Amino acid sequence: MKNILINHFKIKERNSSLKIEFLGGLLNFFTIMYIVVVNPSLFAQAGMDFGGVFIATILAIVIGCFYMGIIANYPIVIAPGIGINAYVVYTVVIGMGYSWQSALGCCFVAATVFLFLSMTSFREQLINSIPECLKTGITAGIGLFVAFIGLKSGGLVVASSSTFVTMGDLTTPEAAITAFGVILCLALSVANVPAAMLVGMLILTLIAFFLGLLQFPELLFSLPTGIDSTMGALDFSQVPAMMPIVVVILLVTMFDTTGTMIGVGKQAKIIKEGVFPNLRSALMADAFASFFGTFFGTGPCSSFAESSAGVLAGARTGLAAVISGVLFIFLIFLFPLAQAIAAVPSITAPVLIIAGIQMFSEIMSLDWMDKRAMFSSVMACIMMPLTYSITNGVALGMISYVVLSIVDGKRKEIHPLLYLFTVWFMLEFLKFF
Repeated sequence: MKNILINHFKIKERNSSLKIEFLGGLLNFFTIMYIVVVNPSLFAQAGMDFGGVFIATILAIVIGCFYMGIIANYPIVIAPGIGINAYVVYTVVIGMGYSWQSALGCCFVAATVFLFLSMTSFREQLINSIPECLKTGITAGIGLFVAFIGLKSGGLVVASSSTFVTMGDLTTPEAAITAFGVILCLALSVANVPAAMLVGMLILTLIAFFLGLLQFPELLFSLPTGIDSTMGALDFSQVPAMMPIVVVILLVTMFDTTGTMIGVGKQAKIIKEGVFPNLRSALMADAFASFFGTFFGTGPCSSFAESSAGVLAGARTGLAAVISGVLFIFLIFLFPLAQAIAAVPSITAPVLIIAGIQMFSEIMSLDWMDKRAMFSSVMACIMMPLTYSITNGVALGMISYVVLSIVDGKRKEIHPLLYLFTVWFMLEFLKFF
């Protein structure tokens, strides 16, 4: 067995060892484990069964990790993305009023297209058609959107009749825990504490317990129920009217996961001279996980940047991803504890806030001297949280970029697909659909 693992995962070729890969997979597991609480908590606000989404989340992670590890041979964990799933819950379901079944139907359609495109070179062409400045603006905007959601759910930002939003009351236990949690998690991260987000959540869980906000379940170990209410509960009847949403889910998922995959691949020194070995297989992993994940009852999946924790520990092969996937299977039995923690938003809110801030940091790569790039990217960025919609941000960013490019005499630089998206979104805004 040992030799089979060494040969299949090319452990010696990548200057690694079984011990290092196991430790890397273990570290990635602890670093990303928070998602099994945060993701079901998001979808529970859309009316979905927490237990069903809990199981669906774990199944999607396991499928993605096994595919990424065994087929693509990369130490990258695949899991439901916080940013895109927050969009599905807060914009599509809560904001637009669609049912969660219709939202999952859109996600499944987008995942199916995603899977098909990943089998061809068109996915790479589609990604390349979007200017780098817009990719930066979209990523940063999603970061602001996610951070805003965390601030709102944690009580640090509340509604105001005169200024729309205002500062929450820090004397309330919920807001105080959220504020302390952000500082705590950031401090742990700066101190390079392994699995800083998870450690922070555990400390906040204890604080919430002593303050009487959290009630631990009588049984810590139990199998969850509810998968029967989420699996296959897809409504496709509204998909024609929701096509702009499908496009946004597709684009955002592709940008997010591809960028993360390339970044972690470079960090692991797997990419050499610009060549990404088994690129198509790697791109298939998140598409595969998204396809089955949306069917089981969760949102689209993507490569997690936290996988860099295992890479920093020396992981270089897919064995680390497989180890992470195996460990996630055992979390199914901790369902009662996960459900209790999810009932206190202040415990998970700091993770959303910090994740959003980290995504927003992408704005640093923007060329601020290029007015065309600056205006369109910032437009895409700020309109997402201000209109509570990633769709609006992407649309206005694309439209402004195309218009400014034409005015600036640079229309030949625009990819035909970008013209297509721009016309689509303009017609949508004008209520032609």
